[in-house]
Amino acid sequence: MRDLRVIGLATAAFALALDQVTKQIALSSLSPGAVVPIAPFFTVRLGFNEGVSFGMFAGWFSGRPLILAAIMMGIIVLLAVWLWRTRKRSQALGLGAIVGGALSNVLDRLRIGAVVDYLDFHAWDHHWPAFNFADAAIVCGVAILVLGDIMGRPNDREGQRELR
Repeated sequence: MRDLRVIGLATAAFALALDQVTKQIALSSLSPGAVVPIAPFFTVRLGFNEGVSFGMFAGWFSGRPLILAAIMMGIIVLLAVWLWRTRKRSQALGLGAIVGGALSNVLDRLRIGAVVDYLDFHAWDHHWPAFNFADAAIVCGVAILVLGDIMGRPNDREGQRELR
C-alpha cells in the first residue's frame, strides 16, 4: 500500500506542478483575450473561469471564490482518503491525477479568484471551452478510474468467488 500512496502522491505533485508552471507562463506572456494561433484547430488564449467545469454556475460563484474553493477542498479531502486507502495501482494513479489537478485549480481560486484557462480547441463552428492542464489531469484521472474498474472486474469476480 505504501508504494501505491507514493504513486498517487507523486502523480498529484506532478499534475499540480505542471499546471502551475504552465499557468504562470500563460499569465506572464499573454494578455487577456489575446489569441495566439498554434494550429488551425488550436489557439492559446488567456481566460479566467469563476465557475466550475466549462464555466457552469459562474454567476453563482462570481465574487465568491472562497465558497467554491471550500466545496472543492471538501471533495479533495474525500478523494485523498480514498487514495490513501486504495489497493489498486490504477486507482492510485487516477486519484493522484484528479487530486493534483483539483488542488491546482483551488490554488488559482485562492490566489486570483478564478481558474486560469488558456488551451483553446476549435473546429469550424464548434468550439470546446478553454481549459488548462489541471482540467486535463482531472479528466485523465477519471478515465483511468473508469478503465481500471472495467478492466479489473474479472479479477474482482474471481476474488469474490474465493471469499464465498
